[in-house]
Amino acid sequence: MPPTLPPLAAEAVRLLQALLRFDTSNPPGNERPAADYIAGVLTADGIAPTVIETAPGRGNVVARLRGDGTAAPLLLFSHLDVVPVERAQWTVDPFGGEIRAGYVYGRGALDMKGIGAMQLAVFLDLARQAAAGAITLKRDLILAATADEETNANQGIGLLAASHPELLRAEYALTEFGGFPMRVAGKTFYPIQTAEKGTAWITLRARGTPGHASVPRDDNAVVVLARAVERLGAARLPMRLTATARAHIAGLADALGGPAAVALRAALSGEPMFPELADRILQGSALAAELHAVTHNTVTPTGLRAGFMTNVVPSSAEATLDCRTLPGDTAADVIAEMRRALGDAAAGLEFQLDSDSPGLEFPTDTPLMTTIHEVLRQHDPHGIPIPYMLTGATDARHVAALGAICYGFSPMSFESDEAFSDLMHGHDERISLKGIDWGTQALRDVVLRTVSAP
Repeated sequence: MPPTLPPLAAEAVRLLQALLRFDTSNPPGNERPAADYIAGVLTADGIAPTVIETAPGRGNVVARLRGDGTAAPLLLFSHLDVVPVERAQWTVDPFGGEIRAGYVYGRGALDMKGIGAMQLAVFLDLARQAAAGAITLKRDLILAATADEETNANQGIGLLAASHPELLRAEYALTEFGGFPMRVAGKTFYPIQTAEKGTAWITLRARGTPGHASVPRDDNAVVVLARAVERLGAARLPMRLTATARAHIAGLADALGGPAAVALRAALSGEPMFPELADRILQGSALAAELHAVTHNTVTPTGLRAGFMTNVVPSSAEATLDCRTLPGDTAADVIAEMRRALGDAAAGLEFQLDSDSPGLEFPTDTPLMTTIHEVLRQHDPHGIPIPYMLTGATDARHVAALGAICYGFSPMSFESDEAFSDLMHGHDERISLKGIDWGTQALRDVVLRTVSAP
């Protein structure tokens, strides 16, 4: 361990290395050993954790520091499972927790054992300070590390929230996706997740007349489906601005100025040419694509199924559609938008909803958000915190169902040529020691101010 690493960050690194050495690839998950490890760390510090299996091998651990009840609890939550790896594509053992050239390598270093280790280090630090009488907690501080976020099986915090809501209920909650740098045109922004899109997984089905393939048919289900999928892939569904999207775009425009601000403010005024302006002025950058996603319901075809023999025209053909809905919209809304985009081509097509979860949006003017902004500016005076809508989904929906205001705040720093989105789920996933140090300090400052103030 480099001697210059401060004690808080050094502890976070040690905890992360240990967590990375548990193979919690999901499926199957097998998070229980990692949950037991965290429970052992907490017990060694005099804290009594609760470990619960929500399914065989699916371990969850929850712990609480008691405050004086002046304010409602703050919850820090993370997930212990990780996505699978292609071992042959890694230059290190993905479950070795190896430190190399100033980075900790391993599956989950970013998503999200690194964040979980930082949360655990901060939780231990505040527990020790409270025990020594150095601080007084006005809120309970809850720590939860849970199973099964990476699949749609709901074997983790969803079951925990349903069966043991008293363990997790809080006024505020902090989790993944937010607080890391996003660099645009020489400016450094810190997106804080205040919203996330909903998910609607849909099967699109076309039906036709079966027959011998030697005789082409106008109602070939494969052809009908292919035309519909092509049109949906190119469709622009209607633009709508939520409060988070509006604040995000306004923050970008105010900081960037110039032609980019013209394009961004076009969105705020409802200018129908906004997508084209953004694409042209932002030159097809990832930001342009991101801005489209946070201002529209989206449809991404991800699979095709049809036929069982080359010489037989099938009676039906199916496409799987990954649809992401804006907060406030439903699966029925995006299906209606798809039908309008297809026009006459929608006749006879079937839309089957396979799974659905709504989007989330939280207020951006809370005392906790003010604290997050102040701390980020303290740690990076040139940084610009802005609200952010995650285009994917997290476990926040389960905690929000218990009444918590959830923010994605997992602070970490990256070099100018690095991006969180490029490293997360990638080969040789890693986080720098410098990034852990910066992030752990920022997280500690936010949590300390929140739990020690009414």
